[in-house]
Amino acid sequence: EVHLVESGGGLVQAGGSLRLSCAASGITSDDYAIGWFRQAPGKEKREGVSCISSSDGSAYYADSVIGRFTISSDNAKNTVYLQMNSLKPEDTAVYYCAADRWLSCSGTYYEVDYGSWGQGTQVTVSS
Repeated sequence: EVHLVESGGGLVQAGGSLRLSCAASGITSDDYAIGWFRQAPGKEKREGVSCISSSDGSAYYADSVIGRFTISSDNAKNTVYLQMNSLKPEDTAVYYCAADRWLSCSGTYYEVDYGSWGQGTQVTVSS
């Protein structure tokens, strides 16, 4: 069973930076994708922000975060990071990481594609 734990959220002023971590356990193969999602206040659905796939080496960023967010992975630590720079108030959300097998990150992705989820970490950007 895959277990994911997010950390690194917090309160930051607009223009600031945060680095989120997603520590994974129970992943025993190298064909997983890890996706970051966020759920903004009042929104029902989670938005795919960035994902990285070890299946095909692909990575994807939503248009709203291109040039500001960077996803990376440390396989030795089984951890995926989301470096978030130039944060804006509209980035305020609960951020989740999710995992599933045999997924590519070559384009838009959706929460229905992912079967394992972390508990989320709150990111609040003040103006």
